Amino acid sequence: MSVKRRQQSLQSSRSTEFDSTRWSVVLSAGQRGSPQALATLCETYWYPLYAYVRRRVKRVQDAQDLTQEFFARLLEKDLLQVADPQRGRFRAFLLTSLKNFLANEWDKLRAQKRGGGKNLLSLDFDSGESRYGLEAVDNETPEAIYDRQWAMVLLELVLQRLRDEMTAEGKEKLFGSLQPYVTGKPKAGTYAELAEQLQMASGAIKVAVHRLRKRYRQILKEEISQTLEDPSDVDEEIQDLFATVTR
Repeated sequence: MSVKRRQQSLQSSRSTEFDSTRWSVVLSAGQRGSPQALATLCETYWYPLYAYVRRRVKRVQDAQDLTQEFFARLLEKDLLQVADPQRGRFRAFLLTSLKNFLANEWDKLRAQKRGGGKNLLSLDFDSGESRYGLEAVDNETPEAIYDRQWAMVLLELVLQRLRDEMTAEGKEKLFGSLQPYVTGKPKAGTYAELAEQLQMASGAIKVAVHRLRKRYRQILKEEISQTLEDPSDVDEEIQDLFATVTR
């Protein structure tokens, strides 16, 4: 298969996934539910909620059990109505639902035997706990941790999509060299140094970085729009998320 056809195949596959996992699809399904779309979104953004619970719960096993039980109830029951009027944003819906769950069920679940709940999602708690251990959370509220980790998960997802596209084009090595400059400002002389390392013209490096940045912004807007009911909120959501990263 040619590079162009591989790229088209990748984009077509991603487009299908994009269309099927939009938050608006979940909401429009109403009481009928859209379990697969909701599950896909939850598997993508589960870690920020786990980080929130871990900030509030000292015992690791308790935090993991509570997180798993929350998602089990979210996917099995009709909870799409309880977070209105903030449900237009998946990020706000999840946090509101989680707060309600902890307020109503925390003590009840702690009194029950743990470990017997349904694991409807495949959540890698080992890696999640390792990641949480690296967080500087001493002076942060659970909400601040949640918002920052949501933004970090999103940005990692965008970079991975961009990496996959470049790999499909046979440009994985080039992406590895240019990735630091996709989201950051290059220092003086950087392009000349990269041109020498990659045996490319300095102008070609500038063009490649410009194209990667443009594609990065496109993917970012696509991914964010999946978590919004109203696509017109994309720019505002981008501003909010980047503000949490730079605090």
